[in-house]
Amino acid sequence: MRIGTGLLLGLISGLIWGVIAIVITGISLTLITGLAATPIISAGALGGAVNAAIIISRPPKKRTPGLYLVAFAAVVIAMMLVSFGMPFSLSFSQSSAIQAFGVGLIAMAITFANRMCLIDAHAGMLKRYSFDLVIVRVLKGLGFVFFSVIVILPFYVMVMTSLKNQQDLFLNPLDLSIDLTQGVGSLVDSYVELFTQFNFGSFLLTSTIVSVSTVLVTLAFSIPGAYAVARLKFPGQAVLSSSILLIYLVPMIVLVIPLYAVFSQLGLRNSLIGLLIVYPATTVPVALYMLQGYFRGIPAELEEAGLMDGLSRLGVIWKITLPLALPALASVSLYVFMIAWNEFLFAFMFLDDPGIFTLSRGVVSLNSSEVPRQHLMAGAVIATVPILAIFLWFERFLVQGLTAGSVKG
Repeated sequence: MRIGTGLLLGLISGLIWGVIAIVITGISLTLITGLAATPIISAGALGGAVNAAIIISRPPKKRTPGLYLVAFAAVVIAMMLVSFGMPFSLSFSQSSAIQAFGVGLIAMAITFANRMCLIDAHAGMLKRYSFDLVIVRVLKGLGFVFFSVIVILPFYVMVMTSLKNQQDLFLNPLDLSIDLTQGVGSLVDSYVELFTQFNFGSFLLTSTIVSVSTVLVTLAFSIPGAYAVARLKFPGQAVLSSSILLIYLVPMIVLVIPLYAVFSQLGLRNSLIGLLIVYPATTVPVALYMLQGYFRGIPAELEEAGLMDGLSRLGVIWKITLPLALPALASVSLYVFMIAWNEFLFAFMFLDDPGIFTLSRGVVSLNSSEVPRQHLMAGAVIATVPILAIFLWFERFLVQGLTAGSVKG
């Protein structure tokens, strides 16, 4: 077999996806069931290789759903033969339904991954472009899996720990399985106690007020500033446009001590007004930078037509520029909101009164030996979920191209 043939590349792809699929599934079963579901690597590797060999044995145009079904079954059979029916080093009597589901999930994942990577490859000699394309697909898939695990695994641990009780955490801190027979009430005890005993509702309200106010103040200053830099001619325009982000060259930790001293003398240190001065000061530059680029992309002919129709410059901005810049305003608002919602350093330094703690400051106040760990994790979930929900809601604005076709030639 010559190096560079499609068959060899397909076998390598199958080995990679087989190992990854069985390892991730084994880890998932361990977290879900609490049992040590150690994956047998050789079973996954052989299953992946057999799967890839079956798929790539047929030309791309002759690959039918039946072929992929055969490749799916081949993974299951190969894993069972190598591991003697137990691909996760567990007896089949232990969580047998979940183990069977895991085997099916592995076979499906391997089949899908090999199909996507080898979609136009064949078993013979590949051209350089086709060879490189398969490698890029495999590497792209590995990157996707790697970053997905990095994001999902901590969030899963956080959510599952928040649903545990103190006794279960003491018995086995690594057991992240959930006993659904306890009832919903016992699972959400940590969340109920956060709002009833730890004043978490006040933290949530304070963070909402501070974050929304920061967005409004930032937009009030950045919209006219960005428009001026993008459209108007004045001395120093080029310098200002290129130096907007210079503030980010100074680490925030360097500014904390001077601001702490100044705010203490002015009576702003333990107040939300102090945060509403600092937060917009750190978010206006990046908002200016993002908006000026978008304003430059809006056809100037539209604004000139508005001026000829009798609109003032402010009228042009309000009736023409801002509606067309809605996607940019949405993305800037989301970015600024996330910064204000997650900011911790200034809140930790400036706020001492628990009655005005922001959410991030309130979560840190739970990190002590007197507060159970599940309460800390529940607080982290509460701090994370609103951002996810807002991002998903704003996503529909981020993909809109409102200026498409607005100028007819």
